[in-house]
Amino acid sequence: MPAGPAEARSRLSSLAAVLRGNLGLLVVLFACVLLPLWVFAELADEVHEMEALVFDDALLMRLHGWTSPGWDRFFLWFSLAGYRYGVIPVDILLSLALLAFRRWREAVFAIAAFAGSALLNVATKHYFQRARPSLWESIAPETTFSFPSGHAMGSMTLAAVLVLLAWHTRWRWPVLVLAVVFTGLVGVSRLYLGVHYPSDVLGGWAAGLAWTSGAYLVLFRQRRPWQDGSRWSAPAA
Repeated sequence: MPAGPAEARSRLSSLAAVLRGNLGLLVVLFACVLLPLWVFAELADEVHEMEALVFDDALLMRLHGWTSPGWDRFFLWFSLAGYRYGVIPVDILLSLALLAFRRWREAVFAIAAFAGSALLNVATKHYFQRARPSLWESIAPETTFSFPSGHAMGSMTLAAVLVLLAWHTRWRWPVLVLAVVFTGLVGVSRLYLGVHYPSDVLGGWAAGLAWTSGAYLVLFRQRRPWQDGSRWSAPAA
């Protein structure tokens, strides 16, 4: 039998309550998982078909026009900070700090995000095997494959982890601003140095954000970071 008006209103009210209670997770799912995955899929399709993206060479040449000793030093520093001498040490220190403070759920989230992002980057680079740009001789040449950018993906993963962990604290806006600025400058540094195409950087950002947000939704679908219930029981001795 068809539902009566009262029963229909009750169902709609229940659905509205569920949506309100999960609105934050739905926003994360769409904006931080589905949308980045769509961007990555579009870029990956073009790279796989070896299609030339119209903005790649043009943007690289525009940035190359900035070349000067001062900009060289500036972007070299952000390039180094964006991976080996910045992002990786911070990844390790953050994971160890969370473990030391017995924040097991947060630690598992951070470690899964960092390790998974690194493995995913290596796998996708070897799958697509895109050659590096060769528009000019770089002052910091690279020999690995180009798509997606490991620097962009690693810095985005770290930024997303920090923002998601800090989102329900008073530090969320300062962390968000610093994360956006740092991640953006790391990405631009790779373009300025001529070792990545813009599509490599966009692909790295999209993949890093989607992976990290997906891990967050899995581990914090019921409780937010730093809530009392988010501290899992310590492993048995």
